[in-house]
Amino acid sequence: MKKIGILFLSLFLTTITFSQNAKQAKSLLDEVSTKMGAYKNMSISFSQTLSNEDAGIMEGDEPPIRGKITLQGEKYSLNYLGNRFIFDGKKLYVINNDEKEVTVTNGDMGGDDGFIYPSKLLTFYKDGYNFEMGNLQNLNGRKIQLIILNPIDSNSDIVKVELAIDAKTKHIYKLIQIGTNSSKTTFTITEFKSDQTLSSSFFSFDEEKYKKLHFSID
Repeated sequence: MKKIGILFLSLFLTTITFSQNAKQAKSLLDEVSTKMGAYKNMSISFSQTLSNEDAGIMEGDEPPIRGKITLQGEKYSLNYLGNRFIFDGKKLYVINNDEKEVTVTNGDMGGDDGFIYPSKLLTFYKDGYNFEMGNLQNLNGRKIQLIILNPIDSNSDIVKVELAIDAKTKHIYKLIQIGTNSSKTTFTITEFKSDQTLSSSFFSFDEEKYKKLHFSID
């Protein structure tokens, strides 16, 4: 009976510790989202790498993919994989220069494929994840706090997400997404600017500029 009592107490304390850990992680994520979301606008340059040991693709085998996104509220302009994405708050315009095509969609990218798009960096965690605090690391003199996000949906294509937070600035430094196929996608923020002076038409699509391209309406 005494052993059962000790086991119960141990499980109880473990549950409390896990709950407190999860609350700390959620609190930090909310703090980061609130701070970064309070800027008038943000300009984020990033690099993306992909590895998959099962497929023999090791990190560093290929040069990183680089991109840049400017966000203001729900609006954004993203340069990524040679394409430009403009979301004016209502419609998404994807300019594919290789295909000489512009695709127009009502609403933003849904992310139903499980991929965490750069435009969702501040909000993706708010639905569908459990949280836990990871290790506090020292990286080139910066204290980086890891937060582990585990999908609630057991059928998710994502196994785990690791979010690296600069403990001083409360800015996101890196995001690592691990898939069920053992693939690992890493986004690293290489440059961050806030409250830039932007033209009133920065997030507007100029149809005249792309009139020579084929238009596709989804």
